[in-house]
Amino acid sequence: MSDDAYWRRPPEGSAAPPVPPPSVPASVPYTGAPRSTPPPRGWRPPVVEPPAPPRQLPAQDAERIDREEQAATILTRGMGLFAGAVMLVLLFILCGRALF
Repeated sequence: MSDDAYWRRPPEGSAAPPVPPPSVPASVPYTGAPRSTPPPRGWRPPVVEPPAPPRQLPAQDAERIDREEQAATILTRGMGLFAGAVMLVLLFILCGRALF
């Protein structure tokens, strides 16, 4: 009987399914994985040098940071005001040419 015969529909009129063939037991018991060859005498795994400890960062000067941030804010607002004024002048010129 083939392997597929077990899964075939039984012929009309028979009530019993076909009997599966008995499984064949292993002739040799499993003895485990084969032994590996040992490494040569005196072999050691490669050694990785530990990294150097991190350096100490310099202390922060909070007052200087605040002064520089304030100067940057003043510069940014000044550039914004200047750009706005230039755009307003250009808008006046454009509207003046369109009206006159």
